[in-house]
Amino acid sequence: MPVRQKEETTPMDFKFAHNNFNVLDLEKSLSFYKEALNLKEARRMDGPDFTLVFLSDGKTPHLLELTYLKNRQEKYNLGDNESHLAFAVSNTEEAYRHHKAMNCICYENKAMGIYFISDPDGYWIEIIPA
Repeated sequence: MPVRQKEETTPMDFKFAHNNFNVLDLEKSLSFYKEALNLKEARRMDGPDFTLVFLSDGKTPHLLELTYLKNRQEKYNLGDNESHLAFAVSNTEEAYRHHKAMNCICYENKAMGIYFISDPDGYWIEIIPA
């Protein structure tokens, strides 16, 4: 019986596309992400029961997808909320003052020079020096 040769396969090329946060109030979340992080809507998909809005920083290809389920009434259970996004900022002091004025800072680690902000649904976003 002939020996069967192993077929050559092409390596798969993965790259990040987006992260997702489910949100209870789409307009409130869009306003927060614009004011807090200067994210802008890149595209939108509307379905009968949901709306997906993809936000962009305009500098990287990575997107944040906000999923709004139209019939959802109760807040999302974020568990221990150990997962988070991180944003590097060129002027940490100015960003800190801006987020302090927004009253959205939820945790600070001054020794490391980082802090976290919380969005309207309670998701944490880490702010780090560039």
